[in-house]
Amino acid sequence: MENTNLFNVSELESANARLILKEVYQILEERGYNPINQLVGYILSGDPGYISSYKDAREKITSLERAELVAYILKEYLK
Repeated sequence: MENTNLFNVSELESANARLILKEVYQILEERGYNPINQLVGYILSGDPGYISSYKDAREKITSLERAELVAYILKEYLK
């Protein structure tokens, strides 16, 4: 465990992550869920059960790697 793993998120991947996060957020909100709680639960656990299958939200969010989501969120937060 002495090696450092590198992640590289391109601008195209960031744009895709942003679009998917926004869509899933809106879908979860529409269904009456707290989108932040549900997304955090999914990102931390990897359990797609935190995301509703309504309007393909689960399929959309699982099309992204969780590391890609975290990298995008961190990048946006630090701007």
